Amino acid sequence: MSYVEPNEFVTKMVDQGESKVYMSTRDTLIRAFMAGAILALAAVFAITVAVKTGQPLIGAILFPVGFIMLYLMKFDLLTGVFTLVPLALIDKRPGVTMSQVLRNWGLVFLGNFGGALTVAFMMSFILTYGYNVDGGIIAEKVAKIGESRTLGYKAQGFDGWLTIFIRGMLCNWMVSMGVVGAMISSSATGKMMAMWMPIMLFFFMGFEHSIVNMFLFPFSMIMGGNFTFMEYIVWNEIPTALGNLVGGFVLVGLPLYFTHVRTSPARTLKKSA
Repeated sequence: MSYVEPNEFVTKMVDQGESKVYMSTRDTLIRAFMAGAILALAAVFAITVAVKTGQPLIGAILFPVGFIMLYLMKFDLLTGVFTLVPLALIDKRPGVTMSQVLRNWGLVFLGNFGGALTVAFMMSFILTYGYNVDGGIIAEKVAKIGESRTLGYKAQGFDGWLTIFIRGMLCNWMVSMGVVGAMISSSATGKMMAMWMPIMLFFFMGFEHSIVNMFLFPFSMIMGGNFTFMEYIVWNEIPTALGNLVGGFVLVGLPLYFTHVRTSPARTLKKSA
């Protein structure tokens, strides 16, 4: 595993943020669509493993496979661009404006949602043989997850909304550490190892990931979850996405940028006589 020093990979983070702003609309949407679809498959895989084995930890251990696949293919998640793209703005890269940052976030959101929703329909179709039979234990489990993580938060009012916001922060703190961790190595094996632990941690701890939820909650609704689309948006997706933004940018991107790129002058110490 060839180690890359932080002052080198943080500069690469800014470069990547800039490159995503300049990426064409078509490429941005395609990469985001594929990222959402792959992560959705990884989520249903992990849930299936957890349900069939009765061991949630095994599902969490295996879930990072999807994240690793999409990262190595250079596909884009909203959680990742939340962390990287604003760095190009505060570094004052040419042509990078707030409107361009928002454009990138909007396109990636649409692409991720499209990919996740496509997999939600595909998985619901195959579990029910074209919506002709019951979806079984997996459908029942996902429906309950959807209800508890929308109506459960709603029942607590503002405290519930704040709870999911904080869970979103903690999630993208770990996810972004996985994104950044992959940059510390120039080998594929090293990247995989660096990504695995923080991604496994967020999934097992039940933190909230906006793209995973783009799959999980529509899938839950199709499978009979007793909540509305607006309840999902207001009591899950919005606070989760906002928490993901704060967690990735404030807890990962900014600290690394200010301590490894825009560093403060070194202290001058007087020599003792």
